[in-house]
Amino acid sequence: MKRVVELPLWRALAGYRLLALGYALAVFGWENDGYSNRLLAGGYLLVLTVWNLLTLRKVSSAGRCTRRFLAADMTLGLAGVLLSPLADAHDRVGPTLPSIWIAGPVLACALKGGWRWAAAGSLLAGVANLLERGDVTRITVHNVLLVCVASVAIGYVVEVARASERTLARAWQIEAATRERERLARDIHDNVLQVLAMVQRRGTEAGGEAAELGRLAGEQEAALRSLVSSGIAPGTALPEGPPSGPSRAEPAGDAARDADAAPPPAEGDAADAERDLRALLAPFRGARTSFAEPGGPVPLPVPRAAELTAAVAAALDNVRRHATHPDGEAARAWILLEDEPDAVLVTVRDDGPGIPEGRLADAEREGRMGVALSIRGRLRDLGGSAEVVSIPGQGTEVELRVPKHV
Repeated sequence: MKRVVELPLWRALAGYRLLALGYALAVFGWENDGYSNRLLAGGYLLVLTVWNLLTLRKVSSAGRCTRRFLAADMTLGLAGVLLSPLADAHDRVGPTLPSIWIAGPVLACALKGGWRWAAAGSLLAGVANLLERGDVTRITVHNVLLVCVASVAIGYVVEVARASERTLARAWQIEAATRERERLARDIHDNVLQVLAMVQRRGTEAGGEAAELGRLAGEQEAALRSLVSSGIAPGTALPEGPPSGPSRAEPAGDAARDADAAPPPAEGDAADAERDLRALLAPFRGARTSFAEPGGPVPLPVPRAAELTAAVAAALDNVRRHATHPDGEAARAWILLEDEPDAVLVTVRDDGPGIPEGRLADAEREGRMGVALSIRGRLRDLGGSAEVVSIPGQGTEVELRVPKHV
């Protein structure tokens, strides 16, 4: 897993090492006459400069910063601290040969291994500084503690960031798996369940051996609905928002059969190709279904147009199956297509009896996922919304809004 949060820290470390090296070289140039062994001091700083330039890529990420490199880097820094008394025997210059560069290997340990590695690295640097001074002074202890606290804090922050990234990656995986299960369950609902329901109905009507086949189909439909509803938990897989779905008492239906009426996107259409939504919705027009459309084309990317058409088919299917007047007459339906600047709005309205209060929630618990999957799931995946307004005795209106582009 690529640790994005750490990348700025590694870049900052690389910059710090170069700046600290520049400071050590500036001190050497400014206090050149103060060294008792200028050859030793100059030779060490030359090696340190070459080492920094050759290993610049090593401090660009945790993967490149290997344990072997850390050991060599720390050894070079500690060697410079311990060689300082030989190069500055009279203590005229003051800082050690690597100066503040010694904090670089310690910080690298913090970024690579967390606060434990940081504590170990700062302990080694502190011991080297105490040995270089030859005694324990307040300033030396202060500097050692400062490096230790800073490196341990950075190491702890890095560990927290890594844990957060792992949690986020896991959440993304769960979300992706949930969406895939929803897609499969939606396909099952729009196709397999409708076929099983039709077989059960036709078999019962035919009687004889066909009735037994219908009974078995009914059992399989019930089992499959139970599987779908248990795999897609409404309380977890679906985000909070306004209720959405089709318009009838029992929100399930043969959306697949209505969807077949609309011409599917042509094979080979690119994902960024567009279709006129009017052509996809026009086949829904019938004896009891009216369709009102704008005067001009309503282009929409092919995948989005196909999903929106399937959602409209599911809403109309519920009108056909469940919106029946008390006298047995089927309800009429109206489809209104509107082209807005940034979105497409499709309204499906009928003059049926309306949806009884709580019926949508009861249907989901029974495994009838027409609302949750065929309409709500599709619109959510498209970044849109679905709203239902139902008045008992006056019909239901389903408003589907889809942005033209993500």
